[in-house]
Amino acid sequence: MGYRIKSLDKWECHFMEPLEILQDSKQIMPYFFPIFSADEHRIIGYEVIGKFITENNEIDLKSFLADESIPEEYLNKVDDILLEKALEHAIQMKDDVMIYINRNVDLLLNQDSEHLLNILKKYEDQGIALDRIVISMTKRTPIDDDFDYLDHFISYYRTYGIKIAIDNLGEANNNLEQIGKLAPNILRIDLKALRSSSNNHHYQEILYSLSMLARKIGATLLFENIDMDFQLQFAWRNGGRYYQGDYLHKAGSVFVDRDILKEKLKEKCHQFITYEKKKLHSLHTITEKFNETMTEYLQKNHVYESYVPFLTKLATKLDHVAFRLYICNEDGFQQTPNIFKKNKNWIQQDEYLHKNWSWRPYFLEHIMRMKSNKKGLLSDLYTDIETGETIRTFSFPLTATEYLFADLSYDFLYERDGLL
Repeated sequence: MGYRIKSLDKWECHFMEPLEILQDSKQIMPYFFPIFSADEHRIIGYEVIGKFITENNEIDLKSFLADESIPEEYLNKVDDILLEKALEHAIQMKDDVMIYINRNVDLLLNQDSEHLLNILKKYEDQGIALDRIVISMTKRTPIDDDFDYLDHFISYYRTYGIKIAIDNLGEANNNLEQIGKLAPNILRIDLKALRSSSNNHHYQEILYSLSMLARKIGATLLFENIDMDFQLQFAWRNGGRYYQGDYLHKAGSVFVDRDILKEKLKEKCHQFITYEKKKLHSLHTITEKFNETMTEYLQKNHVYESYVPFLTKLATKLDHVAFRLYICNEDGFQQTPNIFKKNKNWIQQDEYLHKNWSWRPYFLEHIMRMKSNKKGLLSDLYTDIETGETIRTFSFPLTATEYLFADLSYDFLYERDGLL
């Protein structure tokens, strides 16, 4: 079966037999894709990328190495040729620079477990310490199929100081429980799909889960496929320690000055910090304004025993601010129906009475903060289950045991700097 390749300058259809690539193994060349660190603002490692160099083209071997129709022995052979050539080049690097090598889990586990290790050990004698090696793993099939063997394999390689990264994260269908059990050193999060800010909040939900997992298992977040400035900012804001992408520096056949982006990243970091400070100031200002409004409103209006007239009257005051109001006790049980804005009119949703919301992230933490500080607070952005909109919730202590929740509309947030 022929293999279609892509010209560097334009799309052309060529077909090569996998055996041709092996027979021309001198043309299989490693390229090195820099990985930058947030804390040092310099290159801390390189990912090895395979290229097939012809007279007129530089052909990326990524698709070739992921092609399931090509016999495994051919793929393994190309992987080995690429790795050995990369390590030959890497001998000249500083001894604290990491080397990321990509391996398909299915291919890796079908080999003798000593095969890859023996190649790495050969270059250990030439100055490439094994604790500089990161095996970046991708998986074609569900991890369930060979989880125990993979777990054993990772544990064995770790005894030599080799680090493990899990690649292709950033999608909702990742099995976080299994990834957590494998406890990789690095989680690689693909930002390719984040081409516009419209996907931001979908990613926020995924990122929250991944960042919590990373904290739990002591893993580092590496954001890849950074092609735009806002993606770099997104990675920085979401706890990324390592960054990679053409926006920063493209893969090349030679190593570059480790400090090539030091001043640029320092400047970007300053811009991001300035923006976040401004955003935090806006959040603080709007929170204080809501607190003042609620305190003043409570001084002028009696909290009715049933609370429904109280919420209905408050809804008219917050008509252009909120779209849902309700009251919960400190255990999260809803004490009132929802007062909900539908088609510009406020309606009463009795079905929500007595529902419990203590299972929601941060709910009890927010209750305790309000109980302690005697002040209301503004939530992070999240997607509302019922409307699908991106919202924030302002919560406020009405009594020692009962709390108001006002869900702020997307339109209100959109009109104010720093709230989205």
